[in-house]
Amino acid sequence: MTVTHLNCGSFHPVGARGGRLLPQTLVAHCLLVERADGLLLVDTGFGAADVADPKRLGQPFRGLVRPVLDRDETAVAQVRALGHDPADVTDIVLTHLDLDHVGGIGDFPRARVHVYDAELEAALHPTLQERGRYRAAQWAHGPRWVPHHAHGDRWLGLEAVTALGDHVVMVPLAGHSRGHCGVAVARPGGGWLLHAGDSYFSAGEKEDPRTCPPGLRAFQSLTQVDSRLRHANQQRVRELYAARRDELTVFCAHDPAELAALAGAGTTRP
Repeated sequence: MTVTHLNCGSFHPVGARGGRLLPQTLVAHCLLVERADGLLLVDTGFGAADVADPKRLGQPFRGLVRPVLDRDETAVAQVRALGHDPADVTDIVLTHLDLDHVGGIGDFPRARVHVYDAELEAALHPTLQERGRYRAAQWAHGPRWVPHHAHGDRWLGLEAVTALGDHVVMVPLAGHSRGHCGVAVARPGGGWLLHAGDSYFSAGEKEDPRTCPPGLRAFQSLTQVDSRLRHANQQRVRELYAARRDELTVFCAHDPAELAALAGAGTTRP
C-alpha cells in the first residue's frame, strides 16, 4: 500500500494580504491510497465540473474564499498524472460534504462514496443554516453512497467505525458540520495517518497551548453548526496528538504547511 498527499484545490481568501489575519493560501489536502484491491481517495477537493462551471459553487463562497480552480489540481487530473486510470478509484472516503471537499466525486462515478449517515442526511435535507455549504449539483450524477453509522467501535480510544478492512477508519468529529468526521488510514510500516478534515484549520490548533490566526478562528465560528461539539472534538484531536504523536500523524484539510511537510516527504511506502 502507498499513500500520496495531494492538493486538490487552492484558495486565496479575502483579507489574507500580509498573512496576519489569514494565511495567504489555503489548500484542499486529500489522500490517494494505492491498495491491492484498487485506489482510494480521502476527500476530493474541487472537480472538473467545478473548474468548468465555477458558478455552481455559488458567488458567496467564490467571493469570500477565492478558489483558484486549476484543472491540474483536480483529483482526476492528478490520478492520471501519477499513471493511474481514474476508473481504478474504487472508493472515496469523505470527511464531510462541504463543497470544497466533495466536488471531485463526479469524476469517479463508479466509486463507492463513504460518508457518515448524519452528514449525508444534512446534505440531502439541509436546514436553513446548512444550505449554503452544500451543492446538490456535485452529486447530481447519483453517487454510490455508502452511509456509515458509529455502533460501538473504538480507535485509539475514540468512537469510530471501520470503513474498509482494518486500514481505513472513520472517526466522528462533529461540530464543523453535522456529520463531520476524521479519516484514519493505517500508515505503511506501522502507525496511522489521521486526516482531521475541518476539525481544525491551522497546525497550531493541534498543539497545547493552541494558536490560530484570528481570521481562521472567525471563519471556523462562522461555518460551524455546533460550537460546543466542534471545540470538544478539536480538544479530543489535540489530546490524541499529544498522547500518540510517535505513532500518529495528524493533519487538517486546509493548512498549507502541513501539506508541504507531508508531500515533501514523498509517497509513503511499506
